Amino acid sequence: MQASERLHLIGSIPLGSSEEVFRTLARELGPFLSRIPDGETGERSRWVYFQGQMLRAHPDMEIDPTVPLYPFIQWDGRVIREIPQVRFKPGVDPDTVAFETGYDNAAAASYEVFKRLREVGAIAEGTRFQVSLPTPHSSGYLYVSGPARQTYFRVYERALLGALANIVKSIAAADLAIQWDVCQEVLVFEGYFKNRPSDYKQATFDMLGRLGDAVPAGVEMGYHLCYGSPADEHLVQPKDAAILVEMMEGIAAATKRRIDFFHLPVPKERTDAAFYAPLRRWKRPAGTELYLGLLHHNDEAGDRKRAAVAKEFIDDFGLSAECGWGRTEPGRLPGLLKGHRAAAEAF
Repeated sequence: MQASERLHLIGSIPLGSSEEVFRTLARELGPFLSRIPDGETGERSRWVYFQGQMLRAHPDMEIDPTVPLYPFIQWDGRVIREIPQVRFKPGVDPDTVAFETGYDNAAAASYEVFKRLREVGAIAEGTRFQVSLPTPHSSGYLYVSGPARQTYFRVYERALLGALANIVKSIAAADLAIQWDVCQEVLVFEGYFKNRPSDYKQATFDMLGRLGDAVPAGVEMGYHLCYGSPADEHLVQPKDAAILVEMMEGIAAATKRRIDFFHLPVPKERTDAAFYAPLRRWKRPAGTELYLGLLHHNDEAGDRKRAAVAKEFIDDFGLSAECGWGRTEPGRLPGLLKGHRAAAEAF
């Protein structure tokens, strides 16, 4: 892996604007990044929370009075918040419903900033603009009630693919990287959601394959597998990387185009061989980079230990944090940048 590919950033950064994000990342980590996100600032700073707001305000949707508030539970049993879930209004034909996700407009606006900064040398030539997108499951499992969920997945996928089509029209292919954020799907595989369908595995792989194949070949495309971080902690503490390996292989089998990268999260305390051992049996697709999210705030010794143990089981990977930084304490940002730079220089 070349020096410019050693680091990967998930997407969210706790700064005020895309320009501030681009300038900060390019200055602090630029030599080790082949793609730079815009930080998912503004309404996107809480990931898909603003999609829930969009759904609750949508004229064709309503709060489902037949279901209780959904308790969003942390790994330790703490309820982070209780969420009202929506359904399609009675009499509404879901095939006529249109959702404005906002991702295409945000990407187009950030790309203009990206190009301007590249023209003045603040961003290196050859660096791609990374756009991170959710899946239909991301908002569906949180904000849509069970009886409406399967229909919602179909309707939202149509809207999301429309947004993607606008993104690839407005951004040059050679400048663009698309990352699919795969969180609720990982949680479904872990049994976090109690009402998962019996065919959840194949349905998940088929959906992720469709999303991946919708990205044109000239655009970089990858998948970020995630255990969530609404309170800057995982929603589930994984036993090991076995489910992540299973999902990478299922996604690869369902995706016809090349997958340029996968990202896997690694909990801070996992310096044991057992977590990484499943990576030894991973069947890596040709041309696919792997980024391990084993870099943690102010833990350079732990970062080195996690990387050393991982190398016992897989010898070619890049480095990342376990998730985006948008929900972390903003005061941690200098330490995260310092730790990432130190890890990249030593790797």
